[in-house]
Amino acid sequence: MTDETHVEWRDWGPEAFAEADDRNCPVLLSLSATWCEGCHEMDAVTYAEPRIAANVNEGFVPIRVDVDRHPRVRERYNMGGFPTTAFLTPEGELLTGAGYLDVDGMRQVLESVRQMWTEKGREAGRVPRALDADLPPRGELTDAVESHLAGQLEVKYDEEYAGWGTDAKFPLPRTVEFALKRDRDRALRTLDAVRDHLADEVDGGFFRFAGTRDWGDVAYEKPLDTNAAVTRAFANAYLYTGDEAYLDPALDAVGFLTDDLWTGYGVGGSLGPGLGRAYYAASAEDRADLDAPRRDFTVFAGGNALAADALLTVAAYTDDDRAREYASRILDGLERDLIDADTGKVTRYRGSDAVGESDLLDDAAHVVSAYARAAGVLGEGVAVARTVADRAIERLHVDGSFVDGPRSGAGLLDRPFRPLDGNVEMATALLDLAALTGEDRYRAVALETAESFAGATERLGVQVAGYGSLVGRLLRGTTAIAVGDEPGSDLHRAAWRVADHEKVVAPNANLPGAPTPETVPEGAAVVIAGDAVSDPADSPDALLERVATLAE
Repeated sequence: MTDETHVEWRDWGPEAFAEADDRNCPVLLSLSATWCEGCHEMDAVTYAEPRIAANVNEGFVPIRVDVDRHPRVRERYNMGGFPTTAFLTPEGELLTGAGYLDVDGMRQVLESVRQMWTEKGREAGRVPRALDADLPPRGELTDAVESHLAGQLEVKYDEEYAGWGTDAKFPLPRTVEFALKRDRDRALRTLDAVRDHLADEVDGGFFRFAGTRDWGDVAYEKPLDTNAAVTRAFANAYLYTGDEAYLDPALDAVGFLTDDLWTGYGVGGSLGPGLGRAYYAASAEDRADLDAPRRDFTVFAGGNALAADALLTVAAYTDDDRAREYASRILDGLERDLIDADTGKVTRYRGSDAVGESDLLDDAAHVVSAYARAAGVLGEGVAVARTVADRAIERLHVDGSFVDGPRSGAGLLDRPFRPLDGNVEMATALLDLAALTGEDRYRAVALETAESFAGATERLGVQVAGYGSLVGRLLRGTTAIAVGDEPGSDLHRAAWRVADHEKVVAPNANLPGAPTPETVPEGAAVVIAGDAVSDPADSPDALLERVATLAE
């Protein structure tokens, strides 16, 4: 037993904000994550200091939020990283905020916020610009969009250490994939740096980021979404190069996802830093004698869809049985627990303690993308992709672009937020679905969505380079290969090995809009590039010739 004072954390919800309103005091919002070393350190040091805890309990309503479980809260109040310490009005408007705070720093901030509240009260609150009533600036889609972002690849590239930017280095897998078709040398050099500095050589998988320009000060955290996306980027690099230096890290990551984070039917949310540098510098034998890092075995819908997409990508390029098997198991688990195949409703997660939100943009986008990929690799998945996409369009596509989720909830959750990256993910998945189904309405939504952000092109940087890929596909069309064979045939395998990671492959020749199945007989394939359709090819070599001819 101890008599020490502890912070009396509340859950996010209307009750906590109502309490702040009744007490006429600010909210202290702590954004934390299971995998976040600084978050646990702040709990152990700052919030554990009895006087800090007493001051927090007395003058604020403290709310703790897991950013993986509540992404809408994360996106509205993130102050640039985690932990985030944000101070809000009882209406949820932002007063001020910071990242990690030690005891002295927290003491100063608490006093500063108290003084602000005394002098200005609720009038000191503000709504972040991204949540104001203005829509994104619309514009016409032209080649200038892709050209601008391709130019940013060069302008922002770190020629000395690789990667983009001159501060902390993140893997930026979507940026790498954009660069693979447009600036391959810089893309590969960046993946070399990721492999050399952020890959766990013992257990596989990738760490979240490096804190310095030269890829030092590694954050030894392995979240699922980072690992899935980076795995796919390495697989795509292998597609273009055939170099096992890019395949090996992807296969190691497949092992990590299907072993260290495997729950029995899905992939858990993260692996924490544990002992940090000491643990990850140890050999496999020595690690067995050390305390294992903290694992979060929550199965998140969006993260698992990302993982299935990555595993299917690896399987398509390599015939890797493990990747294919576990991708299928993930998809089965999603349909059993987190996706309503009849309505298209996607629930973020289910656990023993809570049920996550439904109808979140990122989750829906990743699910549509994964099932479209499954349709191309496994021959099934279009029905789920279509149903989830239709529900997302109906509920989340508002005034020309997608909002991140239901426009309701405590704090600022009732304010619409239109994240560009989430819109790009969904619009890209809709283009895949349009190619697989021949339904132009999906392309129409993707086009309208892309146009909704085109007026801001000059302000966009490499972090959202995937927007350039989306615009390029809308302007030039999606390359699709209709194969008149079942998945696994030589022609089907050859189609996936065509060096274009943005293509769509449809086995069983069930690609409406292509020549009818009667003109793509068993044992043949056709290539569709924009409005051009190739003659049927009856062998892998002939297929590659058709692709090369249409590319000229």
